[in-house]
Amino acid sequence: MRVAVVTFDGFNELDSFIASALINRCRKDGVEAFITTPTPVVTSMNGVEVTGQRPMEFVTEAEVVLIGSGVKAREVAADDRMLSRLPLDPSRQLIGAQCSGALVLARLGLLNGMPVCTDVKSRAFVEALGVTVLDAPFHTEGNIATAGGCLASPYLAAWVIQRTLGDEAARGVIDYVAPVGENQETVERAMQAVHAGRAAVH
Repeated sequence: MRVAVVTFDGFNELDSFIASALINRCRKDGVEAFITTPTPVVTSMNGVEVTGQRPMEFVTEAEVVLIGSGVKAREVAADDRMLSRLPLDPSRQLIGAQCSGALVLARLGLLNGMPVCTDVKSRAFVEALGVTVLDAPFHTEGNIATAGGCLASPYLAAWVIQRTLGDEAARGVIDYVAPVGENQETVERAMQAVHAGRAAVH
């Protein structure tokens, strides 16, 4: 099971790296994440240069695609040429977005009335596209999920693991990375977010 963590120039390190790192703890079980970039090298919002592990075309092969966020998300969402490189298909792929990545899902026409979670700064821009924004960290309908707030990225990763390997695997990964002494509450919070964020498929 291959996961494309789409990472644009100006990306937020927390969003791309936390999701990919947590998912890659499941490599032995056949689930692996790759930082997927539109150019060979992208630079984060804080000046960190990263070489992509897979080119953008990988999104057509991946079974899971997560759209990361960043300071240039509005530019990406307004770039029809860039969007054309994201031919996503929720009928055969799990598709998630972190924070301002919801803008990209909206512009791709994948939401179909689904409300989303996003960060505080992106909220107005997402709502301007006619999308309802929830006051929640995580929401999913069918094969699409959104997370709001950088530290909600473990919820997005837990959703991917839960959908591909089951609850026990997701719990195990969150338990491993949880702050010492806070394991149970961290695991329960993450799994509650994943399950509470699920709505019936329309």
